Amino acid sequence: MPALFAPDRPSWIPEPVRSATQVVLLVIDGLGWEQLRSRLDLAPTLAAAAGIDAPITSVAPTTTACALTSITTGRPPARHGMLGYRLATEDGRLLNTLRWVVGTRHEDDARVQCPATTVQRCTPFPGALQPVPVVSHAEFGVTGFTAAHLGDAPLYGYRTPSGIPVEIGRLVAAGEPFVYAYYDGIDKVAHAHGLGDHFDAELAAVDRLVADVVAVLPPETALVVTADHGQVEVGPRVELLGSAVMAGVRFLAGEGRFRWLHAVPGAADDLFEVASALHASTAWVRRRDEIIDEGWLGGSLGADLVGRLGDVVLAPFEAIAFLDPADTGETRLAGRHGSLTSAEMLVPLLALRTGGNIGS
Repeated sequence: MPALFAPDRPSWIPEPVRSATQVVLLVIDGLGWEQLRSRLDLAPTLAAAAGIDAPITSVAPTTTACALTSITTGRPPARHGMLGYRLATEDGRLLNTLRWVVGTRHEDDARVQCPATTVQRCTPFPGALQPVPVVSHAEFGVTGFTAAHLGDAPLYGYRTPSGIPVEIGRLVAAGEPFVYAYYDGIDKVAHAHGLGDHFDAELAAVDRLVADVVAVLPPETALVVTADHGQVEVGPRVELLGSAVMAGVRFLAGEGRFRWLHAVPGAADDLFEVASALHASTAWVRRRDEIIDEGWLGGSLGADLVGRLGDVVLAPFEAIAFLDPADTGETRLAGRHGSLTSAEMLVPLLALRTGGNIGS
């Protein structure tokens, strides 16, 4: 966000954006650069955009809660504190940062217990000179996660994807200098069906959506398209952690491709050794301090944030996931993300202008 709001936009921002007087940022949840590049025949509008050969990276973990918050705040997870899909709370329970509920099996609304402004303290849309309107699905308007990563930005809700260009068109016609829009269809399809025919069909639909958005933009307005993460097709290749590992575990957090192990008191070193011996052939196995020191999360963490992490992390580089039996929804995911493979980390940063004048 600071780069898009800056009077002199940096050179890594695609050229069509640098001279635009109005900018629309459309975030396509789950649209990885590698998946897009291998299917350009299905997405002629995106294929013709400036920046198609120059991906940027997501953050770690490559999960929606972390990455969307980094997009809107311009800060890494180490700063904004949204450090994963399921995080430990101060009272030892788990906060699901997307659903904003706490607990394991019987989950409770956490908007009072875990106010968004205490979990995520960075200001969304830094550098904006006026409130940034957000075009997103209407059902997201009252959620804790919306409050955490969008703050009090005014929401213009749509019910179906066809409403996205309608809302964007109205806002830019009214003179809004910047509009933020979000669509989650790619991510939903990848989770449900993997990267096959359904994914291809959804990508083609997204490409038509992008063309429809471009068609409503007035002159001198640029559309920027990016994503929060890519995808890996895992399918049924999930692993239950065995008794040797679980003997040293109090509870599991994170998600299948960035699985945090919270150790029994005094067992962290043994847990790391056992997990490394059993899983280093398929996953990066790191202690919490190594994750922080190696900069995975984007810098050092405050003392109040360190407790949100487990003691050991398993981040697969193979197409597998580590299952948490307490999070039953994960068992049905075909496509996944969270780890640091290029399929998950690389995302597009594209720019288009009205009338197909996309620049170079």
